[in-house]
Amino acid sequence: MAEEKKTLLIVEDDEGLQRQLRWAYEDYEVVVAGDRETAIDMLRQHEPDVVTLDLGLPPDPDGVTEGFATLEEMLSLKPDTKIVVASGHGARESALRAIASGAYDFYQKPVDIDALGLIVSRAFQLHDIERENARLAAANDDHTVLGGMITGSPEMLKVARTIERVAAADVSVMLLGASGTGKELLARGVHDESPRRDKPFVAINCAAIPENLLEAELFGYEKGAFTGAAKTTEGKIELAEGGTLFLDEVGDIPLPLQVKLLRFLQERVVERIGGRKPIPVDVRIVCATHQDLDAMIAEKSFRDDLYYRLAEIVVTIPSLAERPGDAVLLAKHFLRKYAAEMKTAVTGFAPDALAAIDSWNWPGNVRELENRVKRAAIMADAKLVTAADLDFDVADEDAQPINLKAAREIADRKAITSALARSQGNISQGAKLLGISRPTLYDLLKQYEMSA
Repeated sequence: MAEEKKTLLIVEDDEGLQRQLRWAYEDYEVVVAGDRETAIDMLRQHEPDVVTLDLGLPPDPDGVTEGFATLEEMLSLKPDTKIVVASGHGARESALRAIASGAYDFYQKPVDIDALGLIVSRAFQLHDIERENARLAAANDDHTVLGGMITGSPEMLKVARTIERVAAADVSVMLLGASGTGKELLARGVHDESPRRDKPFVAINCAAIPENLLEAELFGYEKGAFTGAAKTTEGKIELAEGGTLFLDEVGDIPLPLQVKLLRFLQERVVERIGGRKPIPVDVRIVCATHQDLDAMIAEKSFRDDLYYRLAEIVVTIPSLAERPGDAVLLAKHFLRKYAAEMKTAVTGFAPDALAAIDSWNWPGNVRELENRVKRAAIMADAKLVTAADLDFDVADEDAQPINLKAAREIADRKAITSALARSQGNISQGAKLLGISRPTLYDLLKQYEMSA
């Protein structure tokens, strides 16, 4: 069986050069366009892996405006396309701008067919490598870094590398980031990578404990120190002896308690409530907050001397929206976890769900993502979770499917899910509702990996 030819789209308004290039690239399935509108149509229809694009397109054949507009639109529709641009107008400036805009490579007119052929061949090879890497990454989805955090984004990997470097140094670490970004996981990463890893890791959420109880939780109390103190109890600081104390939401510690915490950090001794004996404690402090401590210091609601004791190293954690690709990685991880725990038939995400996950802003960060996926794992009717299962009810009009095939799949899934729900999973009745035969419905279920 002959190997299927790869598709090359040539965007060139010179008909003579079109014919020359078509002849030169007989090893590829060549499609040609002479203007932006036709080029976009060809991109949608054929989904080529590689495009050669002349920047001088009508109605601006002597400039590059139309060419760069075409480049931008193509990359927005199919970001993995390797686009090789050509221009005879201000070649150096155009080349730099094209590469910065996302083009794969640049060549200057007049065209050298052999040189351009090598560029095109390398572009196809790179596209194949990237596609294979993506396939392998999907098959072996292990992106775990320190603390058990799952990430593939350069921004988060940089945070992980920073924490790995400072973990061995016995200094206090301040983690700054929005709620749900994984601050406790990173705090555990600091502990696990440090010489204190075999000692306790003790965490306390300062915002979750009433102000009048927080001191007792941190410093402990002697028997009889107050009503209800039936026995002497060690505080979290003592319990962390030799290990790491994680103070989550440290910005919520009230000012009077900040003074006592500062004294402990300076002298490394604690006194229990109702006690008189100073107790030496050796702990490392890691703390976190989503609040703006600089603003709190200016407002006199957080002590600057305490801040400098707690923030010897400051690490800022990006939100999920600032970590490209991580939402999909985490969603797949959570789906595997909850599908196994709840013994559901769900095996993955439908294309519309993946698109919605990738484009959503995630104001609740990882916690919001986990909750949506957990709910979808329970509620999904098919093997593949859809955007509707994730409560993404409104489609993003700016993220339309690239072509009719993708749009048809989304529509088919929605119609099949609805019909099977109305027929309570009865294939014959579902097929009647859809106006198709039972074998056709079975074929569609198999094609889309859906269950009745």
